[in-house]
Amino acid sequence: MIRLAPDTVKAQYLFVAPAGQGEVFSPKNHSESSMKLILASTSSYRVALLRRLRVRFDITDPQVDEALIEGELPRDRARRLASLKANTVSAQGALAIGADQVACLNGQVLRKPATIEAAVKQLLLCSGQTVRFWTAVSIRNTASLWRGDRLVPCDVSLREISESEAERYVQLDDPLDCAGSFKWESLGISLFQSIDTDDPTALEGLPLIAVCDLLREADVPLPLLSEKI
Repeated sequence: MIRLAPDTVKAQYLFVAPAGQGEVFSPKNHSESSMKLILASTSSYRVALLRRLRVRFDITDPQVDEALIEGELPRDRARRLASLKANTVSAQGALAIGADQVACLNGQVLRKPATIEAAVKQLLLCSGQTVRFWTAVSIRNTASLWRGDRLVPCDVSLREISESEAERYVQLDDPLDCAGSFKWESLGISLFQSIDTDDPTALEGLPLIAVCDLLREADVPLPLLSEKI
């Protein structure tokens, strides 16, 4: 069962623009200067998710070191990497968005499988288990250095999966770039028993309820209406 109940986080922010990428639009009734919105990620999943908000944004490759740190908790790893990614944006007067997701099984971090064999093995490891996803987002104002951070957990319970099912699934859905080795927004849903989260988009890599909440707390009236949509 998916529960939609976002937290409330205080933030201060300026207007961003409507759909697409590129320059920022400032509504006529807003007297302050607008800021560029920059997503510090080249993930096609996060790009597609942010586009759902119909705001204009640019994309940059954060190129941060994602090596595991011994003893670091999965939730702390997600927070740290999201913050580091937002910090890589050097543009002045910009709103930088960094995000990271860490999947773990019984406290052990699950990495992206990269190969078919590794994906099948990871699915069988998760068969009949509950995988916890920690998805963090960090929004940084490069002008004022204000920062807002959110962390959204998601528990995915998988049914018992046979080896032949795992092999068929991997062949059909190609989840080699997904920690946990499944795409819930695609055929991966056929492997599930349940999802428990406050924000289902967090499972895809960018918690949009949290992002929208931060922007609204900053007086950005999402959904944003303008003649340039």
